[in-house]
Amino acid sequence: MAGIAPRILCIGIPVRDLTFRVEAVPARGSKANATHLAEICGGNALNAAIAMARLGGRVSFAGPMGDARETSSGFILERMAQEGIDTGHIVRMPDVTTPVSAIMIEPSGERTLTIYRDPGLWSVKLPDADVLLADCRAVLVESRCAGFATSLCAEARRRGIPVIVGVDRAMSLQDGLLTAASHLLFASEQVQETAGIAADGEALRHLAKLTPAFLAATRGPLGPIWLNDAGELEETPAFPVHAVDTLGAGDVFHGAFTLRLAEGAVVREALRFAAAAAALKCTRHGGGLAAPQRVEVERLLDGPPARAPGGSPRL
Repeated sequence: MAGIAPRILCIGIPVRDLTFRVEAVPARGSKANATHLAEICGGNALNAAIAMARLGGRVSFAGPMGDARETSSGFILERMAQEGIDTGHIVRMPDVTTPVSAIMIEPSGERTLTIYRDPGLWSVKLPDADVLLADCRAVLVESRCAGFATSLCAEARRRGIPVIVGVDRAMSLQDGLLTAASHLLFASEQVQETAGIAADGEALRHLAKLTPAFLAATRGPLGPIWLNDAGELEETPAFPVHAVDTLGAGDVFHGAFTLRLAEGAVVREALRFAAAAAALKCTRHGGGLAAPQRVEVERLLDGPPARAPGGSPRL
């Protein structure tokens, strides 16, 4: 129905992030004082969900979360409610711990992190597909969730619903999401590792032989590179910004891209919109909670994009 924002289902594993701003990552066995501490919620799909909600989407979230008695899950659910994200499909896992990460952010915006994910999270069983996919215009899923999300994604594709996979680690060439997805969004390092080829364009061409999905790789200040319908490589220019925090930039890119697709945009337009949203996120601290509002992205899009210097975001 015209005028109603598209409903998008995000599938992932929420994380409680402790972020520390440091002058430099300490050497092994040493100490360093942080100049700032923030406690935020994170995780790839959750960061993307926050971005979509701020950009005008109706977002539902599905995936595992720790025991109802532990504090991390309560903190995350409170923030999700504040962002207007539907949490009714989250599955609470008895005696399981919600993931927690410690993240160090340098003045350049580069981040270094460590994370604990309870192995029990992977045994989750998602709600029924008819419930999750009702009134759904797109599905966004973290690549690490293939074990419990591939069958749902395949069902979404059977129903003609786009499935966008945000890839933040190398995928197995036997990964079910490689063929269940309609769109695969890699980071440069991950597309090269997945294909076993040390060049983004050639890696995308190699993977195109294995999947019918749309393929793209983000490259920070160089902007995303992607394959069009004719199998030709194209590039979307990045927006030049002064980056202070790249945490969550790729996730914001994935969320913005997914929302524009669900709104009916062509891929080229969705990529430019996503690049603008991710660039704005990098100009402020806060991971996914620093995702921009729609008016900010549209204002940036009114100006011409340009290739950015080294201070621009790494998506």
